[in-house]
Amino acid sequence: MDIEFCQSCGMPMNDNDYGTNVDGTTNKDYCNHCYDNGEFTSDRTMDDMINFCAPKMAENTGIDESEARKIMEEMFPNLKRWKNNK
Repeated sequence: MDIEFCQSCGMPMNDNDYGTNVDGTTNKDYCNHCYDNGEFTSDRTMDDMINFCAPKMAENTGIDESEARKIMEEMFPNLKRWKNNK
């Protein structure tokens, strides 16, 4: 089974994590923390998102926060939300 990742914060998602479009349908590109009712839930920049998510990734995976930040700095520019907003 392929794991889908939020195209804003990089969080691995399952069916309960998907965001919603303005018409209430599921949006499988973004998690419900980042995208709700057809809009992003915050106006964070990519750097702001990395600063917000790195400690959470470190806590949830057991890796060092600096390693989490490094992973995100490499991954985020390739995510849909940030690809065109560099």
